[in-house]
Amino acid sequence: VVRKVPAADHVVNYAMNLVRQTRLLDKAAQVPDFVKTYVSWGAGPRACQYLVLAAKARAILQGRSYASTDDIRAVAGPVLRHRIITNFNAEAEGLRPDDIVQRLINAVPVDEHEAERSGKLPKIFKSANIG
Repeated sequence: VVRKVPAADHVVNYAMNLVRQTRLLDKAAQVPDFVKTYVSWGAGPRACQYLVLAAKARAILQGRSYASTDDIRAVAGPVLRHRIITNFNAEAEGLRPDDIVQRLINAVPVDEHEAERSGKLPKIFKSANIG
């Protein structure tokens, strides 16, 4: 049931942007300075899949038939916290992965039309029924 819940392109793109900006070696992502300072290893590609899946599950629990960027934000901590490995700088300042995720949520803007303009939305998230 959860997998059939639709997520608009901008919702999936927002999830991809959140995850990509945790990866220091991703040349295409504009990694924020705080990630460069505090993260030694970022979330992998499966993190994005599970972020969207968790957002869809949350949407159902909230009584909605679609996932939103608010759902992505709400589940980002639980989905990403164990996928982000912080470094000594973060530990010295008392920052946990949840703190990094919250900063990412605050730093990554939602662009409802970016996915449409770029045409780079992966087919992996699209339903087989949708052309």
